Amino acid sequence: MGLSGKIVRDVEIKSDGDVFHEIFRYRPHHISTMSPGNIQNVDLHEGDWGSVGSVIFWNYTHDGKEKTAKEVIEAIDEEKKLVRFKVIEGDLLQLYKTFIITVHVDTKGENNLVTWTFEYEKLNGDVEDPTTLMDFCIVVTKDIETHHLK
Repeated sequence: MGLSGKIVRDVEIKSDGDVFHEIFRYRPHHISTMSPGNIQNVDLHEGDWGSVGSVIFWNYTHDGKEKTAKEVIEAIDEEKKLVRFKVIEGDLLQLYKTFIITVHVDTKGENNLVTWTFEYEKLNGDVEDPTTLMDFCIVVTKDIETHHLK
C-alpha cells in the first residue's frame, strides 16, 4: 500500500446541521465547552474566525495523550456547508507529511449528515492509517450534537 491515503466517514446527527457548520466555521473555540474531555482549547493565531487563511491552534486529547495541532483554513464552501483545514504544525506532522481535514454537513431532509474526510501522506510505511483520529472526530461530533439537543 502507498503512503498516501484517504478516509471518509459519515455520521448522522439530529441537531441542526446549519448550527454544526457554523460551529466549525465561526466558533470552533466553543467546541471545548461541548466536548471538554476531547478538546481542551482552541485559539485563533492569525486572521479572523471563519475566514480562509486564518490559523487555528487546537489543544486536544487523543488516545489518552495531550496533543496540539495548528491548522490553516484552506477552504470554506457556504453552499455545501464545508470547511477544509490543513495541518501545518503539531503532533500529526510527526507521522504524516501532509494532513487535510474536511468537515461537510448535508442538511437535506429531517436528519443531517456530517461527513469527515482525512487526506494524508504518511512519512513512512510504518505509520498507521489515522482511524483512531477519525473515531475521535466522530465522538466530538456526537458530543456537539448532544450539547445542542439539551
